[in-house]
Amino acid sequence: MTSDEALSLLEGMTELRVAKGRKVVQVDLSAADRPSDSELVGMMVSRWGKLRAPAMRVGTTFVVGYNRDILASIFGTGDG
Repeated sequence: MTSDEALSLLEGMTELRVAKGRKVVQVDLSAADRPSDSELVGMMVSRWGKLRAPAMRVGTTFVVGYNRDILASIFGTGDG
């Protein structure tokens, strides 16, 4: 996946949530001090050049990587 392809996935998105193990990085894409394009691509794409999985658009949030807390906050806890 090229950098341009990865960045095109963020078009129309206002937030990026990236799971890295137990850590969750939240990026406000509309903020003036958002990370650079190359940093955003680095969060989304693996060292092998593939989009990290799972990757999904939920409303105006783009989610990358698996983390139970991210999925629970987006889709509900599933406890009921």
